[in-house]
Amino acid sequence: MNHDHSPRADAPDDLAAAEKLRGAYRRIRTELSKTIVGQDEVLEELLTALFSGGHCIIEGVPGLAKTLMISSLARCLSLSFNRIQFTPDLMPSDITGTEVIAEDKATGQRLFKFLPGPVFANIVLADEINRTPPKTQAAMLEAMQERQVTVGGVRHELKAPFFVLATQNPIEQEGTYPLPEAQQDRFMLKIFIRYPSYDEELEIASRTTTSETMQVETALSLSEILDIQKVVRRVPAAEPVMRHALDLVRRSRPDDRDAPDFVRRHVAWGAGPRAVQFLILGAKARALLRGRHHVSTEDIRALVPPVLRHRVITNFAAQAEGYDADRLIRDLLEHSPPHAGGLLADDRVSGAVNA
Repeated sequence: MNHDHSPRADAPDDLAAAEKLRGAYRRIRTELSKTIVGQDEVLEELLTALFSGGHCIIEGVPGLAKTLMISSLARCLSLSFNRIQFTPDLMPSDITGTEVIAEDKATGQRLFKFLPGPVFANIVLADEINRTPPKTQAAMLEAMQERQVTVGGVRHELKAPFFVLATQNPIEQEGTYPLPEAQQDRFMLKIFIRYPSYDEELEIASRTTTSETMQVETALSLSEILDIQKVVRRVPAAEPVMRHALDLVRRSRPDDRDAPDFVRRHVAWGAGPRAVQFLILGAKARALLRGRHHVSTEDIRALVPPVLRHRVITNFAAQAEGYDADRLIRDLLEHSPPHAGGLLADDRVSGAVNA
């Protein structure tokens, strides 16, 4: 018998919030379509991370409207937005802020005053984060983890929601400082932005070569976003669904007894426990975005590529054969189907099947 009396997402208030999110998601897509052509999957993954309280790495070649998409999303969600261009000479204080000497006009005394840096915003675009030295990268990642910065021994909290989108350019790797694997693990998702289709690129060219401008309207308020983040954590996930997420992550580790042969041959390090947490939490947000109040294995499996691709480290043999993380993840999903027997062990599922 379940004695858990914690609030669930099927409470009346949560159901209303879920319906509001579903309507807001439609409005967000409509508003962003004014400035962004296509990229529906990317948008869904961004919103999944935002409503889960996570951060994202975005990778794509220049010119794919990464900055425009993120700034448009911030306007659509009535959130403050700052863009930080990471360069080799950027210092930690350029991100977090610094103390300056200011004179109190009333007393004439000189005091230290904190000037907040660009990290003090709801959405922060860390543009080309791999172009700045590790010391500066660490300052950004500390703010992501602790949701605060410390300057002069004084802690300054970052206002919620706090959402970091770090972009990386997959070309021109000379003179860059790749994020260490341990720091990449702090990001919930790694999202790839692909080239547009022929028709989408034609539409982009048509829109951007005229004098017409489109204004993005607000679809959700800041308080509504915070409420949705709370509701996401209360979405129920059956134990067999969570076990499926755990099985997928554990099978990515070459030393696990259930790891497939191709994982043992091609993987140096598999995903850690954070991957399971992010898979389940992201699946809860995805379920709400799609109008459901429970998590399915489909939600888990859809999030496996963006959650695992920066956590599975391939070895030299894989690189020599052109076997990258995404190909390995596709094979892992193919060799790890959800177990119908495990799902039927859940009372809610078996009851629905036997009804």
